[in-house]
Amino acid sequence: MITPRRIVFEAGKRTQEVNLANTGTDTARYAISMIQYRMEKDGSFKEITQPDSGQYFSDKFIRFFPRNVTLAPNETQVIRLQLVNNQQLKAGEYRSHMYFRAIPKVNTFASSKDTVVDPGTIKIRLIPQFGLSIPVIVRTGVSTTVCTLTDVNIKNTPEGSYAHMQINRTGNMSVYGDIKINYVSESGTISQIGLIKGLSIYTPNLQRTVDIKIEPTSGTNLHKGKLQVVYSAQADAKQMKFAEAEVLLK
Repeated sequence: MITPRRIVFEAGKRTQEVNLANTGTDTARYAISMIQYRMEKDGSFKEITQPDSGQYFSDKFIRFFPRNVTLAPNETQVIRLQLVNNQQLKAGEYRSHMYFRAIPKVNTFASSKDTVVDPGTIKIRLIPQFGLSIPVIVRTGVSTTVCTLTDVNIKNTPEGSYAHMQINRTGNMSVYGDIKINYVSESGTISQIGLIKGLSIYTPNLQRTVDIKIEPTSGTNLHKGKLQVVYSAQADAKQMKFAEAEVLLK
């Protein structure tokens, strides 16, 4: 377990902390490093080594300790991060990802039954390595970011109905928040029928496509009334509405 799930240095903040907890039943080792990701238009990530045009990495401005941790079951460790060399930063946003990799125990084949193989053959055992990453973002200067929602429509599939939309972002910083979908009946009754939390669109991406599962209420008719879609900051952040849209249903 890792908390928080994202780190943002802004408004003069120079230090941050991440809590790593071993929720398993055995002692575990973890290696901590920084890696780089590109966000694709559908929200998936691809590891990269060179930044795209308009993308800036934050790793060279972040110092953190420790880099290797061994935790007993239910034990926790605080990882401390410090912003350094920030006088070199130009206005905008810098992002890298802190990667927590579990180091598996490497055991020799335990029994003679396991080790006996036919002459001339090779025995292979695959050991999976699991990891989790969180974004580490550094922001400086005034945000010029603006978002809009376009191409909002209902998409029906055998698995159910989805609200499809495109998020458009311009400016020098990313956005992160929740998208709420309300259904407004012809009589004016409003009910929430969709929600997705913790959705981001990172720099330098200009667009992201999203499909949100619709959970109809008893009075929902997706052929009448309208949809209200609101993309806003999460409740624990500064209250801000990034974008909203309405679409008539027919």
